Amino acid sequence: MYEFIKGTVQYIGPEYIVIENNGMGYQIAAPNPFIYTQYSGQEVNIYTYTYVREDILALYGFQSRQEKTLFMKLLNVTGIGPKGALAILASGEPQQVVQAVENEDEAFLVKFPGVGKKTARQMILDLKGKLPDLLPDYVPNLFQPEHNETSSSQYEEFEEAVLALVALGYSEREIKKISPELKKESLTTDQYIRKGLQMLLRS
Repeated sequence: MYEFIKGTVQYIGPEYIVIENNGMGYQIAAPNPFIYTQYSGQEVNIYTYTYVREDILALYGFQSRQEKTLFMKLLNVTGIGPKGALAILASGEPQQVVQAVENEDEAFLVKFPGVGKKTARQMILDLKGKLPDLLPDYVPNLFQPEHNETSSSQYEEFEEAVLALVALGYSEREIKKISPELKKESLTTDQYIRKGLQMLLRS
């Protein structure tokens, strides 16, 4: 229903935040509402998911499309509802969840609130092999900066470029091959894409 909501942070509570947009206050449940404490009174952009059930109409909000995508995939797992999915996102980084699913690490997954062995196994059965394509920038050891050599802003530019290359149809294997050399550069997103395309065409 809503892709995102852009507005001012008016309230922050343990379960949700309130975003004011054009005189309307949107109550948005978030994995960790207090992340927005530093933005109190400021304008933010939150990616939203509308959850509809017979007795519920609720908005859930995320800092990135990747978090929103993972939330939606978790909702498709038997035994996990919105509250459980939020807890998983709040308790660990999305990349850790992806890694645990891909490695069939039940011991890690059962650490999340409400996730027992049965649900952990169901997560693996339902999601293994599906998350890397949806969350390419969260795949371990593929798109993460190594040894903190890349600044956070530069890494964001690199991440965006990787997503663009994936959208163009290049495989993870192809991108992984050029990533170490590409990361050595300090470029804008556009320049990373151009450089990456040149390297992919040469390889």
